Amino acid sequence: MKKLIQTIINTSLEGKLIHLALFVFRIALSLELIVAHGLKKLGVGVAEAEQVPNPLHLPEAFNSLFADAANLVFPVFVVFGLFTRIAVLPILAVTLTGYFILHWNDALLIKDTPFMYSLCYLFLFFVGPGKYSIDQYLRKI
Repeated sequence: MKKLIQTIINTSLEGKLIHLALFVFRIALSLELIVAHGLKKLGVGVAEAEQVPNPLHLPEAFNSLFADAANLVFPVFVVFGLFTRIAVLPILAVTLTGYFILHWNDALLIKDTPFMYSLCYLFLFFVGPGKYSIDQYLRKI
């Protein structure tokens, strides 16, 4: 019982538990982004493909390709922990644009989604993918 209490109140970021938590967190987060937002942009699971907003007035083809990659391709890199910090940057570009530009004047319930994705991917950007990742394997080579 004493060991359980020590484990619960331990604030150390060392050990297997934090790396396992990062592993599960980055996989669950990225799969959710792919399924909930990425596949809709391709028309999978919906009657019609979701139109990608273009609040920065970029060329339409670039805007669509960038948003699709940020919602479908780069999360796959995060799932595997491959070039994680770099892969997070385009995802953050899309989620932060959604929060600060597209949904800034919307109700909290609408802008909550890009805000939460932004926080989660900022967290991964700062702490990295953890020990159970391809990045860790490449670092050891």
